Formats: sequence, structure tokens, C-alpha cells
Amino acid sequence: MIPLSGLEGKTFVVVGLGKSGRGAAHALGAAGATVRAWDDKPELRAEAGGIALDSPDAIDWARVEAVVWSPGIPHTLPKPHPVATAARAHGVPLVCDVDLLARAKPGCRFVGITGTNGKSTTTSLIAHCLAQAGVPCAAGGNLGTAALELDDLPEGGVYVLELSSYQLELVPSLRPDVAVHLNVSPDHLDRHGDLAGYVAAKRRLFDHPAPGATAVVGVDDAESRGIAAGVAAQGGWRLLPLATEAVAEGGAFALGRTVYDAATGAPEAVLDLAEAPALAGRHNAQNAAAAYAALRALGVSRADAAAGILSFPGLAHRQERVGEANGVLYVNDSKATNADATEKALAAYDTMFWIIGGQPKAGGITPLAPYFPRIRKAYLIGEATEAFAATLGDAVAFERCGTLDTATARAAADAEAFAAAHPGARPVVMLSPACASWDQFKSFEHRGDSFRALVAARIAAGGAP
Repeated sequence: MIPLSGLEGKTFVVVGLGKSGRGAAHALGAAGATVRAWDDKPELRAEAGGIALDSPDAIDWARVEAVVWSPGIPHTLPKPHPVATAARAHGVPLVCDVDLLARAKPGCRFVGITGTNGKSTTTSLIAHCLAQAGVPCAAGGNLGTAALELDDLPEGGVYVLELSSYQLELVPSLRPDVAVHLNVSPDHLDRHGDLAGYVAAKRRLFDHPAPGATAVVGVDDAESRGIAAGVAAQGGWRLLPLATEAVAEGGAFALGRTVYDAATGAPEAVLDLAEAPALAGRHNAQNAAAAYAALRALGVSRADAAAGILSFPGLAHRQERVGEANGVLYVNDSKATNADATEKALAAYDTMFWIIGGQPKAGGITPLAPYFPRIRKAYLIGEATEAFAATLGDAVAFERCGTLDTATARAAADAEAFAAAHPGARPVVMLSPACASWDQFKSFEHRGDSFRALVAARIAAGGAP
């Protein structure tokens, strides 16, 4: 737990008692603050333990220092929560646990990573490389460990934080030493009103640079190019553009599977990602280039940065290779909850038996049509079944499977038959749903874990008829 100080006798309201909210409540209580907490879900209130609960109408706003807000709870759009409305009416700021971490650790360095896709891999990749290079570090935020439950690092240590658009609305105290923005595609539009609102939330990562700060900004899409232009005009940042399949003068870029460093002069090849099986695909070339640029900005040597990236083992649920048997590779990409994320997986392989579906996002899978020739067959599950069937039409053979266990069994059997008929082809059974998981699973992690277990059982049994 991160020790907080200077809070004795002050009162904080904590809204949301999930992972980050509980961590914030415990850290504030340990620092001597008075904590009043609330969650609209009765089951989470029942699990609050020793955290004091106050219903929203019982809050004495004259005594409240700040509201520590769980980012997943809407506070503006699509409809503001009553507590958020009351706090603003009384001039009480809303912050999240990341903001409290930034206040508590002024002697440490901070790396913030955002973007629609790739931020979890890039966050973990940077932290992995720092650890390999012997730099004290901790990774968390939107990924894994809540901010106030991270290790208490010594002065000069590095906090590597994945930051969602929701969190970036609630971190006025964060002053990154390195800020990484990867890309933009439409997502969370209900929370931000429209694409412009979503981009504006991402842009907040760059509001308050630390002295000598470095901004690594993707320039492959128009919205991100707009962010880069804004950062350049703002000043206070050393701007390193980031690109794939194009030269980014003065920054870092990837051409095919090679990463180039152009930050200080003529481009120089620094990484051959053919040696990094956990970083397949163009999107991971962007992640690797971003991580490399961030590491160099933090003072990691070129050799240590390259060695760390090549040794990265990959992340669960993000093009995770979970097994291989009978000529078939099984890939768990359950984290792909929208079409843009799934596009990265479909671009990485040539012959796929594709498991898709769940709770659909706006736009469905129509943008993935250019990749349909790579799909031997699709296996549809969940609420999106009929919408996806209509999109696939005659372009891709498909089967309505309903549930993940049925889809996995049928995809595996078809892929094994294909592998037997085409020696050396190495087909892929790909779970990349392009959907949220909540229609049938508790989370994308639950969905991915279920797929991993189904694959392990099939491999252990030697396949099925």
C-alpha cells in the first residue's frame, strides 16, 4: 500500500467500492483521514468490511476535501451521478486513486500510457524492461494493481501507469515524466458524448508535464496527429512522434518487423521483432517502438531496452498463445472487445478459425471485412450472433454456436481437419470476440480463462472426434 501523508483530520468521500475504491479507502484511513464511502451496488456495500458507509444524502459537503471517484462510474455523461453533481455544486473536486498516488510520491518518476488499443501491452512491456535493467518500478493503474496498492518505491523509482480516458478526467495532480499516447479509434462514446470528447479526455495526459518531460505520440491516425500537433504547440514537452509503416522523423517507428530510432538523428534499426514471438503483428510493432522510445527517455541504454523488449513474455488475453497440438495453434485474444482491437489479431495470422461474439459494440464487425478472406470459418456466440451473421453473410462460412465451449470444440475440430489436409499450414483457432463479455462472463479475463481451460482440456485429451 502507498503511504499517504498530511491527511490527518481531513474528510474524503470514496464513490465506488471496486478494486480502486477499496484501495483508496484503506489508504486514506491508514493516513488518518476520515473516510465516507458509497457504492450503488448493495453487494459491494456488503463487502465493504470496516469501511464506513454514508448514503449520498447524508454527506456534509462543508467538511469534504475531495471525492475519490472510481473511474468506471459516470460522473458527467451519459447521466451524472447525484454525488458528482452535489460535489461540483459545493466546489469539491473529483479525483481518482492515481491522483492520490501522484501527490504521495513527488520524488518518483511517472510514465503514463494511454490510447484506445495497445496500452496494456505497452505498459507491461515498459515495466518489464525497466525491471530487467535494474530500475525500481511498479506497473498498474487501469491495468492489474490499483494505484494505491502498488509497491512503495524509493525516490527515483518509476511508476508505469496504464491510464484510461475515464481516469484521465480525474488526475489533476499527475505530472508525467514520460507520456505515451498510442492511437485513437471510436470507443466509450457514451461516456464522452462523441469522438471529440473521447479525444479530449485522452489529450489530458499532456496537460501538466514534469520538468524535462517527453511525449511519445502516435501519428498513424488523424485524431492522434491532432494530439501531437497540440502537444507541440503547448510546449513543455520533448515530442517524439511514433509511427508504423512510415518514417517518423525525430521519433521512433516500425517498418514491417523492424523498429527504428530517429530521435537524435538519421534513423537507425534497433530491434528485429522477428526475434520477439510475443509481439506479433503491426500493432505490437507500434507497442515495441513506443516502449523503446519511453525507455530511452528514462535513461535506459539502447542495449538494455532492446534486450528487454525481445525477452518480453507477452500478456494474458492479448494474442496469448495458449496451446498448440495436432497442427493447430490456439490464441486467446479475449481482451479484443471492439473491432479495432480484433483487427490487430486478424492482421497477424493468415488462416483462422475465428470465435466471435458477446455483447456488441457500436459498428459491429463491418470494419473487419478486408480480413474476411483470412477466415476459414467463424463461430458465433452470445448476443451479437444474429448481427454478426448478417455482416458475414456469404463472405465467410459461419456457425451459430451459442456458447464458448461449443464454439471452441467445433472450431478445434475443423482446424484439426484442415491441418491434417494441409500439412504445414498451421491454422489458428482465434478467440478475438470484438465484443464485451458481460452477456455470458464476468469480464474479458473470465472469458479468456474459460477459453484457456477448454483448450487445455482438449489438448490433454488428445483432441476429440
